[in-house]
Amino acid sequence: MNDLPRESPLAAVSPLDGRYAGKTADLVPYASEAALIEARLRVEVEYLLALADAEAVDCEVTPEERAHLREVVDGFDADDAALVKRIETEGTEEFAATRHDVKAVEYFLRTETPERLHPWIHFGLTSEDVNNLAHRLNAKGAVEEVLLPAIEAIRDALTRMAREYRDVPMLARTHGQPATPTTFGKEMAVVAARLGRAEARVRAAVEALSGKLAGASGTYAAHVAAYPDVDWRAFSAAFVDDLGLEHTPLATQINPCDDLAALFDALAGVNNVLLDLDRDVWRYVSDRYLGQESESSETGSSTMPHKVNPIDFENSEGNLSKANSDLTFLRDYVTSSRLQRDLSDSTVKRNVGAAFAHCLIGYRKTATGLGKVVPNEQVMREELEATPEIIGEAVQTILRREGDTEAYERVKELTRGQRVTLADFRELFDELDVEEDVRTELRALTPAGYTGVADDLVDELD
Repeated sequence: MNDLPRESPLAAVSPLDGRYAGKTADLVPYASEAALIEARLRVEVEYLLALADAEAVDCEVTPEERAHLREVVDGFDADDAALVKRIETEGTEEFAATRHDVKAVEYFLRTETPERLHPWIHFGLTSEDVNNLAHRLNAKGAVEEVLLPAIEAIRDALTRMAREYRDVPMLARTHGQPATPTTFGKEMAVVAARLGRAEARVRAAVEALSGKLAGASGTYAAHVAAYPDVDWRAFSAAFVDDLGLEHTPLATQINPCDDLAALFDALAGVNNVLLDLDRDVWRYVSDRYLGQESESSETGSSTMPHKVNPIDFENSEGNLSKANSDLTFLRDYVTSSRLQRDLSDSTVKRNVGAAFAHCLIGYRKTATGLGKVVPNEQVMREELEATPEIIGEAVQTILRREGDTEAYERVKELTRGQRVTLADFRELFDELDVEEDVRTELRALTPAGYTGVADDLVDELD
């Protein structure tokens, strides 16, 4: 196997870059190493231009140079990323290998600027000033442009199903046992509502992403030493705000990652809702409440030709579980640092993209699965009719209304641990000392009709 080309998907160590590469491609502009290099370059360029705009700083950038710098960022491509990587790892004729990823970006930017601007590139900064901003810009883009639309697609599908099947009665199960009926649409509405709330938490976390630009120990020391009369705190706040992030005024060398932790936690919350959905739909398929559309070329089992497996929901469950494991690890790890800085978080943060990728695979698999399932209304009704004991709740509640103090015990004696029929209930009704209109009311009870206002609850989604 040593003859496999390194660029082949079959040579990928992670399935994210091999088997699932096509499913995670939308994250490449935000989660790849090239994306991180590009984000660093954007921060460095914007910082250089911000210095030029500061009246008390002696950095001057002409309009032509400013336009060129914008073009360097906007036109950054694979060849540029490869050059930055080469400067870092191998060196070039102009630069010895930096063995430092941010310094390599600085040197690359020198190749695109006149020599008089070179001292101002990365002026007064520590690498973390650049990295913390770059990571958050990429996280923001990945979530807003890729993950949130995928979550919205699931919520939209659930909402459509809730409305279409709002009045399709279905046996509910509590503790795995037959319980008061619901409707399939109402159950999908519950998940859609939960997902909407979880999605809102993700959006709030993205809006709260914050950035730091304050030097090696968060004191602006180098900046103040060079230009003591500049209000560097105001400069930093304005710069970070212009990047679309909140400003972190108090930091060590690193930006405290409580904001990233909140984002990871919010995404895990979305995943928990969908894991619940995946497992429930899996059970509904197993119980034949849901049928699945199949492709003629698809193989469900290597030995059992008849099988149409709920593989999309199973795949989603696996990927979302892996994502949550990664997100939990990231959440707990990135919020701590020894004293003012240690480097252990640097390698950890490189795995944020992998966590996002497992999220994305899970979201798209759930969406694909939802597009294939169709409620089997006949099966649902047949099971309701075969479980008449579920009207016992209604019976004892109506009898309580009529003042029967033994109502619960009376129905319990008839139904608990036994198979009963509607005829058994009617015998009970005939024996009751109640008004005839109450007896008529009881006789009208059916399992399929005992769904309360389940169908109307779907309108809570509006």
